[in-house]
Amino acid sequence: MDIAEKFTVLLHRINEIVNTSNIDRDAKLYAICELLQTHITHYDWVGFYLVDPARERELVLGPFVGAPTEHTRIAFGQGICGQAAETEMTFVIQDVTQETNYLSCSPHVKSEIVVPIFKDGGIVGEIDIDSHTFAPFTQADNAFLEQVAHLVAALF
Repeated sequence: MDIAEKFTVLLHRINEIVNTSNIDRDAKLYAICELLQTHITHYDWVGFYLVDPARERELVLGPFVGAPTEHTRIAFGQGICGQAAETEMTFVIQDVTQETNYLSCSPHVKSEIVVPIFKDGGIVGEIDIDSHTFAPFTQADNAFLEQVAHLVAALF
C-alpha cells in the first residue's frame, strides 16, 4: 500500500472515530493519536493542543501518544505550536535545530509539523506531530493532516 492509499484508509477510519457516539471527545482524540502514531512510521509523537476556553490566547495539552512533555501550556506565539496558533497557519519544520523559537520536548525530536484546527472561523486547537527523523514531512503529509484537522473540527 502506498502512502496515498494509507492516508485514504486512515481518513476513513478517523471519520468513523469522529462519528462514534459512545465515547467522549478526549477518547476520540486519543484514538486518533494512536491511529496516526501506529500507522505512520515517522510520526513519533502525536498530540492535540487545545485552545483553553478560560484563556483564549493559550494552548493546553490534550490527548497525545508518545513521550511525556513538560509543555502542557503554550502561549500563542511561543514555540512552533504557539506560532501556528497565532498565525493560524500550518508550520512544517524539517529541522528543529534551525528554529530560534523552538520549544524542545525531547532531544530525539528532529522535525515537527503543526496543523491548526478551525471551528466557526476561529482556531480551537491543533494537531502537533514530532518526528525523530530530519525532513520526513512531505506535501502529502501536510494535505493529509489538514484533512484530519477538518474532520476533527466536528468534535469542538
